[in-house]
Amino acid sequence: MADKTEANVEENEDDARRTIHVDTSGAVSSYANFCRVTGTPEELIIDVGLNSQPVGPPPESIQINQRLVMNYFTAKRLLGALQMSLQRHEMTFGVLETDVQKRVQPSARPSTES
Repeated sequence: MADKTEANVEENEDDARRTIHVDTSGAVSSYANFCRVTGTPEELIIDVGLNSQPVGPPPESIQINQRLVMNYFTAKRLLGALQMSLQRHEMTFGVLETDVQKRVQPSARPSTES
């Protein structure tokens, strides 16, 4: 009986290690530098698009290119995958500062002396 239980555990571990094959041939890629997250009690809605003027006064409207609608379980798995990816990136390249004011370097001004 114990052997059968051990075999089931090994099969479950093998299932967890299997590779998932993904077909991206129909995927559409687009660049986004803007996102808005809203939701309902059952679903999370992520709108992404291009803000053509990220600095200065905001444009009249930002065109949303893609909308992802997912349940909160999938959103939590996405969050974990994004956190892991960002952590690896920051370990390699340094911390990503999301506050634009902290990233702005004072511009070099030409001397006004004659």
